[in-house]
Amino acid sequence: MITQQRMAAGGGLPSLGLLADKANHLVQTLASPSLVQLVLRVALAVPFWRSGILKWHGFFQLNDTAVTLFSDEFMLHLPGGPYHFPAPTAMAFLSGSGEIIFPILLVLGLGTRFAALGLLFMTVIVELTVPDGWPVHITWAAMALGIIAYGPGRLSLDHLISRALRLTQESR
Repeated sequence: MITQQRMAAGGGLPSLGLLADKANHLVQTLASPSLVQLVLRVALAVPFWRSGILKWHGFFQLNDTAVTLFSDEFMLHLPGGPYHFPAPTAMAFLSGSGEIIFPILLVLGLGTRFAALGLLFMTVIVELTVPDGWPVHITWAAMALGIIAYGPGRLSLDHLISRALRLTQESR
């Protein structure tokens, strides 16, 4: 009814403001915060998962390549360096474990802020190892910081657990 009145007043065309409002509403509907938070979690999980899965030969068995990377290839680019990684086998194990566990937690939305913090820390280490990769690393850091700041969203186990705990406390 209102649209018809505006069209009649404007010579048959809806006003530019009305079109902008409708477009804005459509964009906000498509990019709901919960959907954005889910997409952020998955987008951050994917590159780490893909890297982590390549480090394992079996259950709790690192492949030789992973250890070789940390003992011979990867270097920490710190002032006065670059330096070899200390305890390369332990570093490969920790890296491979984090690259599997944190992405799983992120996708499930379980311990989400903790998982994002873990991947943010890993991103810092990756940046110190591959300083030329900063354009990609800064996007990982931005995603991790967004997840840490705004949480997992409604499409997460964290939200379900929090809601269940709140309902349990209210029923007492």
